[in-house]
Amino acid sequence: MQTRKLGNSNLEVSAIGLGCMGMSFSYGPAMDKQEAIALIRAAVARGVTFFDTAEVYGPFTNEELVGEALAPVRDRVVIATKFGFKPAANGESRWSELDSRPEHIKEAVEGSLKRLKVEAIDLLYQHRVDPNVPIEDVAGAVKELIQEGKVKHFGLSEAGVQTIRRAHAVQTVTALQSEYSLWWREPEAEVIPTLEELGIGFVPFSPLGKGFLTGKIDENTKLDESDFRNTIPRFTSEARKANQALVDLLGSMAEPKQATPAQIALAWLLAQKPWIVPIPGTTKLHRLEENIGAASVELTPADLRDIDDAASQIAVQGARYPEKMEQMTGR
Repeated sequence: MQTRKLGNSNLEVSAIGLGCMGMSFSYGPAMDKQEAIALIRAAVARGVTFFDTAEVYGPFTNEELVGEALAPVRDRVVIATKFGFKPAANGESRWSELDSRPEHIKEAVEGSLKRLKVEAIDLLYQHRVDPNVPIEDVAGAVKELIQEGKVKHFGLSEAGVQTIRRAHAVQTVTALQSEYSLWWREPEAEVIPTLEELGIGFVPFSPLGKGFLTGKIDENTKLDESDFRNTIPRFTSEARKANQALVDLLGSMAEPKQATPAQIALAWLLAQKPWIVPIPGTTKLHRLEENIGAASVELTPADLRDIDDAASQIAVQGARYPEKMEQMTGR
C-alpha cells in the first residue's frame, strides 16, 4: 500500500484509510463485534494504517471496537476520532445537539482515550462546527490537549473556509474531513484551494457516495429500515434512478482497466491531489480488498479529462442530507 502525508504535516498514512462507522452505526444493524475486529485486523494486514471513528458512532461502541481491534498494532496505525456532539440522554446517538465548549472537548477526549486504549489520539477532529462556540476557543482547547500530550494532530470536519482559516491561525490544522466524491464536488470551489494554500490534508468521507457509486444499489434496492440512507433525499427511488448515469459512467471507465466502478471512483479521488486520503467504509472483506485495490488503478490525464467531461453533463439529483443535518455543514 502506498502512503501519503496529510498536507504539510508529518502525519503519514496509507493512501486509502478505513472508515469504521458503518460497523457499529447508521448503515443498518451493527456487525458482530468479533467479525468487525477481524475485518479491521484484515485491513492492517493488507497495509491500511489509517482508521476513522468518532465518539458519536454508537455512541461510544465504535471507538471501543476500534480500540480493541488495533491494540495489538497500536504502534503501526493512525487512529482518528471526533468530538462535538452532546450524547443523547437515553444513550442513543442522534446527531441532535452540538457541543464544542472547551470543557466538553476535554471531557470527550478523556472518554475517547479510554475507549481507544491509547495514551494519545493521533488525529482529533471537531465533528461539526458549533455556531455557539468561537472556533478560536475550540482550536485553543485542542492546542492545550496537544501540549499535554493527549492529542497529536487537530482536524476539522465539514468546515467552511473562514472557519478553517480562523482555526488554523490558533492551532495548525492537519486535516479537513468532508464529503467529496464524483457525486458531491462542492469542495472543489473554495475548500480544496484553501487547503492547498494552507498545507492542510483532505480526508474525503463517503468517497463512494454512501455506497451508491459501487454500482450495487439501484432504484429497486431495499435498504434495512434502520439504515439512515432512507432519510436522505439523494436515496429516494427517483433520485437513484436519475443518478444511475454516474454509476454507468464509472462502469464504462472501469471495464477497459479490469477495475470496478468503486475502484474508479476512489482512483479519481486519489488523482485529484497527492494529499487526499479517502476513507471508504465497509463491513465485508471482499469490499475492503476491492477498495484497497483502487490504489493500484492508474488514471491517465486523458482518463481524468474524459471523466470530468462526462460527469459535467450529469446533474446529480437530490440533497445529500436531510435539511437539519445540512444546516450543520460548511460554516
